Amino acid sequence: MRPPGLRRPPRFATFAASMTQPIAITVNGESRDVAAGDTVAALLRAIGLDTRKVAVERNEEIVPRSTYDSVALAPGDRLEIVHFIGGG
Repeated sequence: MRPPGLRRPPRFATFAASMTQPIAITVNGESRDVAAGDTVAALLRAIGLDTRKVAVERNEEIVPRSTYDSVALAPGDRLEIVHFIGGG
């Protein structure tokens, strides 16, 4: 039984709090913390890369560019990002 005045937080509050906790991933061999629920596209924006000029491999599988906005990062993910550079 709870003491008077103490209420259990709503389930959504617990879920929302877990979404803000950082998760550890590896990007090009370096550890990096990102927000839980971040997508590949969000990571690329945070790094400052143009999604049209990169290729991303997640856990040894190529991530199709069309899915960058929908592929959520998970704890322990290992990403390799290749940035294309034009020259002449």
